[in-house]
Amino acid sequence: MDLNFSKNLLTWYDKNGRELPWRIKNYGGMQNLAPDPYSVWLSEIMLQQTVVATVKDYYAKFTKKWPTVQDLAAADQDEVLTAWAGLGYYARARNLHKCAQYICDEFNGQFPKTETELLTLPGVGPYTAAAISSIAFNQKANVVDGNVERIFSRVDKLEEKLPAAKKQIYEIAQKYLPKKRFGDYAQALMDLGATVCKPKNPRCETCPVSRFCTLSGDENVQFYPKKTPKKPKKQLKAHIFWVENAQKDQVLLQKRAEKGLLGNMMEFPSTNWLDQDLAAQNIGQNLGEVIHIFTHIKLVLKVWKIQQSQLQQVAEAGFAINLQENKKWVNIGKLDEFALPSLMQKIRKLAEG
Repeated sequence: MDLNFSKNLLTWYDKNGRELPWRIKNYGGMQNLAPDPYSVWLSEIMLQQTVVATVKDYYAKFTKKWPTVQDLAAADQDEVLTAWAGLGYYARARNLHKCAQYICDEFNGQFPKTETELLTLPGVGPYTAAAISSIAFNQKANVVDGNVERIFSRVDKLEEKLPAAKKQIYEIAQKYLPKKRFGDYAQALMDLGATVCKPKNPRCETCPVSRFCTLSGDENVQFYPKKTPKKPKKQLKAHIFWVENAQKDQVLLQKRAEKGLLGNMMEFPSTNWLDQDLAAQNIGQNLGEVIHIFTHIKLVLKVWKIQQSQLQQVAEAGFAINLQENKKWVNIGKLDEFALPSLMQKIRKLAEG
């Protein structure tokens, strides 16, 4: 254990840490202010796979609409999904709502403090449990996210590739934990990775812990951590339909199944998403293609605008449209009131011209 590492880092953080809406900084450890666990939990869930700049607006919207975990627990899930629309990885939103209800039902509306108890919450994994325990309750916890993995892979010049190297990085990070200010230290590491020890062009000359780092100033530092090459994304294709009831200025919407991609979100009807070329069909007005990238999938959708009266004709032409029992006609001017993910917003933009 080298406490000079954490001491240097915390001194730097007191002067250079980011000001974030969900964060309370205890400069020099003197203020002894406790962050709101609800704010910490909400921000950590939102920050999964999402950059800070994007999260800020969603965080502000959520905390204004649901200022406490009790408020969020009492909300309708569709309302939560609508507020989340565009942030992506929608299982997070469903788990967020479930977790709020679980905290109210099982913990009387109070967040548990320990990693062990936090891991029982829906949508809370090892990293998030450690982050909440450390930041919200100043519990000693080894908080290792992508930023921290990058820092310590460079500190030790770790040659093993991610994801296999995760266990070794965790062990390296454990050696540098301080004896106090655990929450500030966790956030200091995150800020160091975000602003100094960046993936490309790291600022080694300004790093407060450069003297502990094997790769500081090395021209190859940006190639760490080493990573196993990603597999090519699976490509799926489908036809998707903007179905209008022109007389009433309405469009057809339906809710997706809870499990799977975009679970419980609203969609425009489509054929099955398949890993094969689309049949050459021509009916209605072809608006072009929309390409959308998920974590492991590249989705190519051929977009059609048709009228309600053409639905039967479309079926007869060989389009197997998946129409759900929960489909509904929605005024086009009120689409913003529904949980439309960014993929469906792309379809909407194309259809509305």
